[in-house]
Amino acid sequence: MKKNIISLAGDLAAGKGTVSKILMQDLQYGIYRNGEYVRELAKKMGLDITSFNKYIANHPEIDKQIEKSAAEYAKTHDNFIIDARLGWYAVPESFKVYLRVDINVAAKRAFEDTARKGTESFASIEEQKQDMIKRYELENERYWQIYHIRKDDMSNYDFVIDTTNLAPNEVAEKIKQEYIKWQKS
Repeated sequence: MKKNIISLAGDLAAGKGTVSKILMQDLQYGIYRNGEYVRELAKKMGLDITSFNKYIANHPEIDKQIEKSAAEYAKTHDNFIIDARLGWYAVPESFKVYLRVDINVAAKRAFEDTARKGTESFASIEEQKQDMIKRYELENERYWQIYHIRKDDMSNYDFVIDTTNLAPNEVAEKIKQEYIKWQKS
């Protein structure tokens, strides 16, 4: 059964946070963000985000707890957006969206994002890029080991969009158009 929920997954720095804010406003939806919770846990443990990813690879119960929280939230809520890497998996009745982005553009976006500085601190865009590649690989490996899924398998999603050369409002508009079609189908 379909629910009025959009799950946004995607490449690192593809624009999930920004696009989710636009969708929230335009659709008057709430939001559920796994990423903020993960970053908060990393910070509390005194770890950067990549080190935390390595840590939870050896503590799958933390990963399962994080993903289960989105599924639990969806049981009693509707009309919201899930900003989470595995939101599509945790809430399969959602409209599942994947945002793609060129790694060089992603690294520049992440490097210039002041909100990331508490858990990501690099001297150059190239260092940021190498870390993002490492994180992407760690996540894929962890998700396969824990859930036996591949987040980079685009057949998991209802809509895939490349954000490399699009403004966030353009991305949100395209998602809304596809979401409306999905709701009617």
